[in-house]
Amino acid sequence: MKKIQILGTGCPKCNKLAELADKAAQELNLEYQLEKVTDINKIMDFGVMITPAMAVDGEVKVSGKLPKPDELKAMLS
Repeated sequence: MKKIQILGTGCPKCNKLAELADKAAQELNLEYQLEKVTDINKIMDFGVMITPAMAVDGEVKVSGKLPKPDELKAMLS
């Protein structure tokens, strides 16, 4: 099972990234768990300075932008 973490304080872009990641994972028929990480200290533990960001299985895949749906799918595959 993949662990998808959305790193952000809950801003509109962070929520949009969560929505896009959820949709992409469903389209790929992945078994996954989606978690929103809103604690600034936990976000910084990932080395992320700009949100929104997404980590997959503990590895940061994108930070500071909203990837296109096909880019998201590639990150999740």
